[in-house]
Amino acid sequence: MSTLNANKVSSLVSGPVRQIGVQSRSVTGTMPNGNRYESSLERDFMLLLQFDFSVDIYTPQPVVVKFQDQDGNWCRYTPDGLIEWRTDLRRDSQPVLVEIKYREAFHGKWRAWRERINAAKQYAEERGWLFEIYTEREIRTPYLDNARFLLPYRNRAFDSGAEEAVRSAIDELVETTPSGLAEFISPDRWRQAEILPTIWKLLAERRIGFDLVQPLTMQSPIWVLGGYA
Repeated sequence: MSTLNANKVSSLVSGPVRQIGVQSRSVTGTMPNGNRYESSLERDFMLLLQFDFSVDIYTPQPVVVKFQDQDGNWCRYTPDGLIEWRTDLRRDSQPVLVEIKYREAFHGKWRAWRERINAAKQYAEERGWLFEIYTEREIRTPYLDNARFLLPYRNRAFDSGAEEAVRSAIDELVETTPSGLAEFISPDRWRQAEILPTIWKLLAERRIGFDLVQPLTMQSPIWVLGGYA
């Protein structure tokens, strides 16, 4: 299929434009920031965005893209969301229009999806945006497991003395593991257990470095960040 002509693509923008409905594998709900999702995959994607400090705004179902298919029929396509980035944290700050789907949703339906995708790409390009598709292959990774584990610690308050102990210890060790850091602070196992939530909090806040895309365990490498102290 050739790329759609510019005069065949138009849009309607009015905030979230698609009503949440019942679909196969649907799990509807609302994130803490008020954004609604209609599948567990969308929920997991929004969780990843919540964990990413470089995300400024995520708008679910932000636009309707109208286009003509190969038979000349007018069609409507609503992408799942629009990511807008913090320009102070990302040089590549083009907004990204996204479609979030299980891979099986494309099986046997690629012609229709190809037309929607071409229309969405052209719509995005005209506005200086990108268009991307995310499936369970890109979303359900160790990064998601790390985000799911660490996010609850991000906004929790802890004893300032414990935080200072962790900060001082990681600054001295430079590189260690969560287990090694707790043991360095105290040989007492009860005290180590008390320290661990503070370690998770500082990892969640990116105040201690770790490999985001590898499973986080007690033996994972962690390190002091530049400008940490």
